Formats: sequence, C-alpha cells, structure tokens
Amino acid sequence: MTTAAAMQVPEALIAEMVAHAREEAPNECCGLVAVRDGVAVEVRRTENRAHSPLRFEVDGLEVMRALDDFEAMGAELGAIYHSHTRTAPYPSQTDINFAANWPGVAWIIVGLDKAGEATVRTYLIEDGDVIER
Repeated sequence: MTTAAAMQVPEALIAEMVAHAREEAPNECCGLVAVRDGVAVEVRRTENRAHSPLRFEVDGLEVMRALDDFEAMGAELGAIYHSHTRTAPYPSQTDINFAANWPGVAWIIVGLDKAGEATVRTYLIEDGDVIER
C-alpha cells in the first residue's frame, strides 16, 4: 500500500490509475478516489472532456454523482487523480489553481514516459503550497 496524504492506497487501485493513464494516452486521464477509514476503496474514472494531452476537464455533474455514490457507500472523496503524458508527475500551475477548490483532497499524478512506464506521485496542495506525500 502507498500512503496518499492521510490515506493508504492499495497497489491494486494504483494499478487501476496507471492502466487508465495508459489507455487514455496521449491525452491526460482523470478520476476520483473514494476513501473510507483512511483507506482508498474505489477508483472512479471520469471523462477528460478536454480530450487533451496538456490538461483535463471534468463535468461537474459527473463529479457530483460520484460524490453521492461515495457517500452512499460510507466513503468520501480522498483524492483526485490525473496523468501527465508530456511532463513530470508534478502539479502544474493549472493543477495548483484547480486544487484551491478542493482543500484537504490529495492529488495523485501518474506520469507516463514515452515508453509508457509510469511514475506515481501524491501531493497535498494547500494555499498554493505543494507538499509531496
């Protein structure tokens, strides 16, 4: 298991995020991670409406449905994940700006190199400060 902010992420869920990133490459993928009692319990893929290798956009209605589903199963949003297919797995300024709307939520970034090899990093982004976990 990997610890993400204040949660543990089982390797199987990390593998799901990496698989999603590889499937969507060269575009960025994105999704949500549900957490219960400090442990990630589900990866929920979302559509990158930007269909871009440089950024992601998520439909707010899709996010709200996922959050309702998480709540119904006794979980909450623990992380937002996405991939970087052209840059290192470090939050971009766009990521940092977007994170301002999600305080306390971890950011998991799957970096894919040209060969498709993945590096997964987790960050907490608070008030513009980026802290790797």
